[in-house]
Amino acid sequence: MSLKWASVPLFLLLSITSGLCGASSFENTAVVRTVELGGSVVHVTTTYAIRALENNLKTYTIALGKEDRAKTSWVEVKVKGQDNTLPFTERVEKHLSLFDVTLPKPLSGNKTLNIVFENIQTHATTPWPQTAAQNEDQALKYTTDLFVLSPYSTLVQRTKLRALTPRFISWAEPQGIDAFVGDAAVTKNGANVVYGPYKDVPPSTLDNFLEKYQQPVTVHYFHEQPVLEVRKLNRAVEISHWGANINIQDDISLYNAGPKLKGHFSRIEHQMQGYNKKGAPHVLPALTLGLPPGIRNTYYYDTIGNVSTSKLRVAPLPPKGAQRSQYSILELRPRYPLLGGWNYSFTLGWDAPLESSASYDKKTGTYIVAIPILTPIPGAVITDEELKIILPEGATDVSYVTPFPALSAVMGTHVTFLDTVGRPSITLRYKNLTLKHAQEIYVTYKVSTLAHIKKGLTVATALFTLFVLAGVARRLDFSINRKKKVQ
Repeated sequence: MSLKWASVPLFLLLSITSGLCGASSFENTAVVRTVELGGSVVHVTTTYAIRALENNLKTYTIALGKEDRAKTSWVEVKVKGQDNTLPFTERVEKHLSLFDVTLPKPLSGNKTLNIVFENIQTHATTPWPQTAAQNEDQALKYTTDLFVLSPYSTLVQRTKLRALTPRFISWAEPQGIDAFVGDAAVTKNGANVVYGPYKDVPPSTLDNFLEKYQQPVTVHYFHEQPVLEVRKLNRAVEISHWGANINIQDDISLYNAGPKLKGHFSRIEHQMQGYNKKGAPHVLPALTLGLPPGIRNTYYYDTIGNVSTSKLRVAPLPPKGAQRSQYSILELRPRYPLLGGWNYSFTLGWDAPLESSASYDKKTGTYIVAIPILTPIPGAVITDEELKIILPEGATDVSYVTPFPALSAVMGTHVTFLDTVGRPSITLRYKNLTLKHAQEIYVTYKVSTLAHIKKGLTVATALFTLFVLAGVARRLDFSINRKKKVQ
């Protein structure tokens, strides 16, 4: 324990720590944070080995700093080795976000448990240098807090920052933490930069600890994949009972957020790099996407027109009730390689059989349709998405269940050709979506028999009206000068 903490009277220290989240109720025997360094998306996993100091403890509190919380778009808590997630509630105190996790069962005194806290960070890296020539490497910077925040004392903690390759340029050296350091404050081992182990760390959420010991640490590393962002995704999902079909169309604005191109682009140099299989890491030449099985009528075009440099391998539709084991693979090659600072906007759409996503409850007369929120682009973050779900005309009792809250949700009406009163629609807004958010929304509704045949009656009436008008028009004489009949 440091001299500063040793100089504080024990009863005062206990009263302070116990006043924040019941800090004397648990002790962290070990905390290990692993940061998987990426481009637009950074995956952080923190494992807490906890020990109960009291009986019948039901809630354990995890803390995140203000900056880390601002970068976090996904949070998940589990018991180590188990698949089920643990429920939690989030609250904010001063500069901290506190997650009160409900344990699977109360812990009695001296019992232990390992908890895994997983959070996904987006827009967490910065290209440095900010520009790069076409044939140069790409380097990024990432910054995080040195100590893992916790309202409980910790016997041992360490932070591992892991890159895709062992090519680190630099890493920060912590200052003024000798009281917690054993052998070395930071070490580099292959593709890992390790801070710690740090021993006998007091509750790190206290103001005096944060002011004296907490500090940002930055690593500078080479990253050999493009840093991709989908700045805007407009997804329209249209459900048709007449065609037994679901149409999904994505309008995508893709951006390369890596270092901006320094100088001019050379097509010859790009082709030579592809021939030698040594393409620049910050250049995106093509995309590979996993689409649903059994799709048809796939189309891909940009602002100029149809793009023919694509290849689709359709997976067969699995039997009803079976889990999806295969995906249709779509390989897209844009009109030009996407370099740092460049945009590419395109539209991707397909049809899928309604039976692959819908089910019908005969007892209640309710349809249930699973709507995918997004199609993941590998390594990319979707900064802003608008999802519009268009239901059949005449649908009533519309409701939906989302796997996570939307920023906004609006019920409206969508009118298209051959509609009479329009179709119910649901419009949802999301921000900073990743692979973890690639889940499904379940929409339920009812469609009466009259509503089912209404479209057919409308089409039949329109065709009959046109037939009558055409027949009448043929019998009318619209000529200006009528010919007189010769007798």
